[in-house]
Amino acid sequence: MTDRQAMIRTEALRLARMAGTPRWSRRQFLGRSAALLGVAAVGPAILAACGSDESSGGSGKSVTVSNWVDYMAPKSPKAFTDGTGIELKYKEDINDNNEYFAKVKPNLSKGESIGTDAFVLTDWMANRMINQVKWVQQLDDAKFPNKANMRVTLQKPPFDPTRAYSAPWQSGLTGIAYNIKETGKEIRTLDEFLAIEGSTTVLAEMRDTVGIFMLATGADPSVPTHADSLPAFDKLQKAIDDGSIGGTNGNEYVNDLASGNLAAAFAWSGDVAQISRDNADVRFMIPESGGMLWSDNLMIPSTSEKPGLASEFINFFYDPVNAAVLTNYIQYIAPVDGVEDELIKMGGSAAKLVDDPLVVPTAELLANVKIFGGLDEEEEVQFDEHFANITGTG
Repeated sequence: MTDRQAMIRTEALRLARMAGTPRWSRRQFLGRSAALLGVAAVGPAILAACGSDESSGGSGKSVTVSNWVDYMAPKSPKAFTDGTGIELKYKEDINDNNEYFAKVKPNLSKGESIGTDAFVLTDWMANRMINQVKWVQQLDDAKFPNKANMRVTLQKPPFDPTRAYSAPWQSGLTGIAYNIKETGKEIRTLDEFLAIEGSTTVLAEMRDTVGIFMLATGADPSVPTHADSLPAFDKLQKAIDDGSIGGTNGNEYVNDLASGNLAAAFAWSGDVAQISRDNADVRFMIPESGGMLWSDNLMIPSTSEKPGLASEFINFFYDPVNAAVLTNYIQYIAPVDGVEDELIKMGGSAAKLVDDPLVVPTAELLANVKIFGGLDEEEEVQFDEHFANITGTG
């Protein structure tokens, strides 16, 4: 680990402790040098308040967007302003779903501005925002014609079946990563993963881990109930009790897999897409019984007075040309059809991404993954408590 990687890891630990959660963001270990500098770079812009759609300080139209660290190509904000005439106040102020929810709750619960016109949160938190607390408003379809470019597999998630309130920013897969030097063979199923003699871990994100176990035990995580998940929890409990699973983690598995300290782990596709380019021994697979598909979704807070401009923001990035720029930088799965052709036109390393199924998944691969369905408040508590009791992550 370099000094800079150590600094990033230390900072991520500090943020996780501040958030009161042991979970780590998928994006905190992408390894780009801008990851922490980007937080400081936004400076006073994070204090910008929402106004009308008409103007901002006499300088024309503006929109403020909150996103995760290192989740935007460096040249894209200027391209957005140049292409739309809308000033973008871009904030990298989301480090954790729960942390961000706690930050905006005092204002949104009272119908007050949070100083942003759009934010990007993961599926399960999108469900809470849309269906439980109802703190978001609909996208303006008239300002979002490129919605027609959304990938079919993402158009009807259980928490927002018409995509009236959300649009995926980026997507990823949850499956199993392994170091073939440590396993000695290819891994194809969950049972083969559990039979590995070397060290293994599963993710501390409940929906990722339980979702894969549900699929392996014949349950459908896209319509989850606690009752249907009991065989999955029993299988997870047994695997932890007998030592088949060594524990849980977040993105820590990235360095451990590459170094051989970890034989296999439940993992996110974007992480493995990064490390496998430098280490061909690290591989990723979706179990034969299925894996998980997740998205980070742009939504408009109920207190924003600029739903039209926020919709124009996401519309810009649903143009395949602009979406391809993001894909080339982020290397997760673009939610936009037509990105592959644009990556090829870009040439070089961008064109090579088209052949990487972790960045441009095949139709066969996408047919074998599920989006974890929405939970009501009671069921969410049951799932979270059951998972915490088994894994010790509570």
